[in-house]
Amino acid sequence: MTCFKLSIKVYVFFALVFLLSLSSCKVARFFIFNFADINDHKKFPKREIEISENTFVFPYAKDEKVPKDLTIKGEKIAFKTFLEENNTVAFLIIKDDSIHYENYFDGYQASSIVPSFSMAKSVTSILIGCAIDDGLIQSVDEPVTNYIPELKENGFDQVNIEHLLQMTSGLDYNEGYSNPFGDVASFYYGRNLRKQLAKMKLKADAGKDFEYLSGNTQILGLVLERALKDQTVSNYLEEKLWKPLQMEYSATWSIDKKKEGLEKTFCCINARARDYAKIGRLYLNRGKWNNEQIISEEWVERSTKLDTSKGSAWFYQYQWWLPSKTGDFMAQGILGQYIYVNPNSNVIIVRLGKNSGKADWWTILSSLGQSYEDN
Repeated sequence: MTCFKLSIKVYVFFALVFLLSLSSCKVARFFIFNFADINDHKKFPKREIEISENTFVFPYAKDEKVPKDLTIKGEKIAFKTFLEENNTVAFLIIKDDSIHYENYFDGYQASSIVPSFSMAKSVTSILIGCAIDDGLIQSVDEPVTNYIPELKENGFDQVNIEHLLQMTSGLDYNEGYSNPFGDVASFYYGRNLRKQLAKMKLKADAGKDFEYLSGNTQILGLVLERALKDQTVSNYLEEKLWKPLQMEYSATWSIDKKKEGLEKTFCCINARARDYAKIGRLYLNRGKWNNEQIISEEWVERSTKLDTSKGSAWFYQYQWWLPSKTGDFMAQGILGQYIYVNPNSNVIIVRLGKNSGKADWWTILSSLGQSYEDN
């Protein structure tokens, strides 16, 4: 029995050594890092995104309207307790440009970096809109192959930019997060996104059905990189959003490799809660920041309206989620990261967490947003 236990330990030891020796392999990194984690911003190479000299700071409301409790499945629970028990690390409620609630948990604070995960999809959409405003991309009706001609042989002439934005491209992509050999692992842990993108194929006609697939957003990232030519996607984010929105903190965007890497546009912007809130503020004000139109009002409207045409789902528009049919919208990340916006109540809510806990955040955020409508 002792020898058997020893042999198991030896086997495990050498197996780990073998995996570590394959550190350049995305499968090895999948097992070493396991699943998406709130500290993933430390694991990957990245590009810096700098702030401007002038920063905008949300003031605190003089008459704060803070929820005292929530009713969950018929039972009341203190608001702060609910946030703590559901693995929240940051929670902000901003109404009328003033902070009504701001709290951090489990050692996190205002300056703590938290990865965006798929909230980056919404940011990527904003940058596509900016590129159209700047004339770098002609329209959402352009075929993807205008920018990625190597996809012509895979049938992508039928796929346009709007299909990618709406997740209606018909892309053949495995979104399974627990599969080390799947597309998500290749995109998240792999070190050559351009090579992976060139292999993408279609399984259905474009414009027929909605299917949420991160591959769509990463193709958008390559479209954007090609449209920008000599400028990186991170530099464009800095120029179009981070500096104009007067962010408080610098940020980073994770890339696939150190040398000439490509931004992981389906995920992986690394920033702070208050700065995420400013992205919500931009869209709350229909693309305007103070007196400057940062992105066209038309783009914001198209990104947040109900639309079921051309295979679109009413609850997902241009990489933004619509949790209800009452006008609210949000960016969402896999670990329960949210930038929620309710124009009817002039409210922005940011929730960041280690995971979603057991909370139904769609319902909770919508209810909180609507609760401020009469205030």
